[in-house]
Amino acid sequence: MTGESLDILQDQLEKLKQLFPETITEGKIDWEKLQATLGKENIEFWNERYVMNWAGKTVAFKVLQQSTTATLKPVPEESINFNTTENVYIEGENLEVLKVLQKAYYGKIKCIIIDPPYNTGNDSFIYPDSFKESKEEYRKRIGEKDEDGYLMKDGFFHKNSKDSGHYHSNWLSMMYPRLFLAKNLLRDDGVIFVHIDDNEVHNLRLLMSEIFGEENFVLNIIWHRRQNADNRNENFASTDHEYILVYSKNTNFSFKGKEIDITKYKNPDNDDRGPWASIDLSGLATKDQRPNLHYNIVDLKTGFSFPPNPLRGWSKSKENVLKMIENKEILFPATPTGRPRQKKFLKDLLSRQTGFSSILKKEEVGYTTNGTQEFSELFESRYFPFPKPVNLVKKLIQQSTKEQDIVLDFFSGSGTTAQAKLELNKEDGGNRKFILVQLPEKCDEESEAFKAGYKTIADIGKERIRRVIKKLQTEDEETKKKKESELQLTTYNSQLTTDLGFKVFKLSSSNFKIWRGDEITEENLETQLEMFVNPVKENLSAGFSDRSVEEASAKADMLYELILKAGYLLTDKVVLRQVQDTEGNYYSVNDGELIIALEEMNQKLIDAIISAKPKKVIMLDKLFTGNDQLKTNTVLQMRDAEIDFKTI
Repeated sequence: MTGESLDILQDQLEKLKQLFPETITEGKIDWEKLQATLGKENIEFWNERYVMNWAGKTVAFKVLQQSTTATLKPVPEESINFNTTENVYIEGENLEVLKVLQKAYYGKIKCIIIDPPYNTGNDSFIYPDSFKESKEEYRKRIGEKDEDGYLMKDGFFHKNSKDSGHYHSNWLSMMYPRLFLAKNLLRDDGVIFVHIDDNEVHNLRLLMSEIFGEENFVLNIIWHRRQNADNRNENFASTDHEYILVYSKNTNFSFKGKEIDITKYKNPDNDDRGPWASIDLSGLATKDQRPNLHYNIVDLKTGFSFPPNPLRGWSKSKENVLKMIENKEILFPATPTGRPRQKKFLKDLLSRQTGFSSILKKEEVGYTTNGTQEFSELFESRYFPFPKPVNLVKKLIQQSTKEQDIVLDFFSGSGTTAQAKLELNKEDGGNRKFILVQLPEKCDEESEAFKAGYKTIADIGKERIRRVIKKLQTEDEETKKKKESELQLTTYNSQLTTDLGFKVFKLSSSNFKIWRGDEITEENLETQLEMFVNPVKENLSAGFSDRSVEEASAKADMLYELILKAGYLLTDKVVLRQVQDTEGNYYSVNDGELIIALEEMNQKLIDAIISAKPKKVIMLDKLFTGNDQLKTNTVLQMRDAEIDFKTI
């Protein structure tokens, strides 16, 4: 009881919904559909065509098209093996992160696996709470943080209640730009797996067909997630499954499938055609369905006649069976009560693999309870609700990737994808890489996770990866000791992947002042000109007590921003090169393809850089302050050497 009188309008809407459910969309009347349903003549639907539309779709496009000046700040102190690992963990709002990654990772990701909010009516996610929200309002909102630097739910997240007039629209507006940008990152033979349940599977299918193309739909996987039926619903209906929608970038993608068991193929009679197996000749059609498959097979040697099963018939026509008898490909039984079978040769197999089934068996991938148990074994507590089982994600990665491929998860949650990738590499010796993206969403202060010191979901994800790495290292050390003890070896070649690390980055504003030519006024002209002369922000890493640490951090921040915006990967090798007979140095990226100079500049440094034969060179413009002649000469020398030279 609410204490309020009957809502007449809502009552009328509910009655109309019962009579004509197709005329109500997100709690509102679709007047065109209502008129058509009531038989109005000559009605024309506005812009009638087959199209998916929703309130706010235009805004979703605008959000997608808005560029970003944000960057990713390296955090070595939260990483493991920062300088050598090729795994990346990014803490930040995933739409902005996907935009930041566009230039460097465009067309480089083989597999994307995401587990987005299911839009159950109880979850919170980021979507425009106003469909007239401006770019600056959005930027302000996504930047709202508390005094500790954590994102504020009140400004950043919104609970998408089913009572909302834009319930489905909000979810679609959240998903559209992220899926669009994700498609850009996929390789031509890439694939995306999206976990979903019944709340939005129908809308997600339409949305992904619009973005990826209907022809690139691969599979709708069904996962039996619940171990025991749920009896809490009033109608006693228990939804025990979820879906994983699979789309490819284009038609180049295919699953690996499963190797056929060929151990049953043998050659006991030394047949010249090689190993063979005895295969059932029965079909699947009744006589009414396929009369040509219902006939007697006769053994010419014994005279025995074998009738078909009246419910199934034979799998091959009489003409084909006669040819097979002539070629000695039919195995006849010794008694008339037996059944003839086919002699199937290994060499005639068109493929030694079976397809990848759309139904995932619990024996292979587990239930939700397995995911909870795996997490609890690492943390000895349930800090994260309903994580996916590792074997489920492992199966998807195994079926879609090879040794060096990159796997991306931009709704990474507790980090299941990272654990799956690390364990799979250990099992098959691969060297796959991961990129995980997770919001620094603040944990509920009353939760066990918060009390244990995990302030955000990202904190949980990073700690999980650290614990998985430690677990794998411990297991490998135990295996090594066991092998050395059993075989009395002095050394043991570890089967564990050598890349047991991850680089942590955090979404951050640019290290450089933004030139806003369209916003120049008489009052700010001088400030804008100063930005043009020296665009580097001051106090980039304020808060360090040690100035040397502050300067090193500021250089690292600028370095990785320039690496990303030059189109290079976050994991490309970076080496600091000291130039002989000078106090100067420069950064060599990706074995000298890109050179970045951030500290000082003189002719000896210029000569050393040119002699390294890079493809591209980036320097801070302020390095040439007071020496225009050196800058002019540098531009000419770089041009002569056919080096792409830019100053910032």
